Amino acid sequence: MTELVLTTYDWVPEMPRGLVRDLRVRWALEEAALPYRVESTPFRERGAKHFAAQPFGQVPWLTDGDLTIFESGAILLHLGEKSPALMPRDPRGRAEVLEWVIAALNSVDLPSQPWALFRFMGFPGDTPEAKFVEDFLKARLDRMEEVLAGREWLVAGRFTVADLLMVDVLRQVNRFDGLANYPACHAYVACVTARPAFVKAYEDQMAHFAAADAT
Repeated sequence: MTELVLTTYDWVPEMPRGLVRDLRVRWALEEAALPYRVESTPFRERGAKHFAAQPFGQVPWLTDGDLTIFESGAILLHLGEKSPALMPRDPRGRAEVLEWVIAALNSVDLPSQPWALFRFMGFPGDTPEAKFVEDFLKARLDRMEEVLAGREWLVAGRFTVADLLMVDVLRQVNRFDGLANYPACHAYVACVTARPAFVKAYEDQMAHFAAADAT
């Protein structure tokens, strides 16, 4: 097996810690029990090497032998192909994982990102733009609440990378109490983030950035 190398920032400010998307990859690697190591790229100075690996100057990216993959969703699907712990091997299960991964990245994350960003930045909450985003997110959460009220997991009756990604999207909403009126969504996030692999990934990310504070 080739060595897996996860690259993330060397440091970020305190506010986004715990939400930087290398956490998704750490989590998946821990769930799959795949050995890996972490490398850093400068947060403040993003040079040619960074943009060669991640054309938008973001993180994370994963190196798997001579293959480099950017975008957390693509990395998670790559890891899913490596481990049945993340993705079922039967065609139906695999197809359902793929559709829910895309749903998390598109249908749910699309309104979640600006909604959370408004709160990160302290933007006024009573503007027409803020109301549009609020209503957009509500429409998506209403549907997710109905889905999760009837099942424990999204696919195959067990945890998959689809749950990992959906929960990580919903976490940013939950951080600002956006799931307060959605008990099934809230319980789903609480259940999945109690998994040991998530706890370790979260603690490792926080320790990674905290170590940089000292230097």
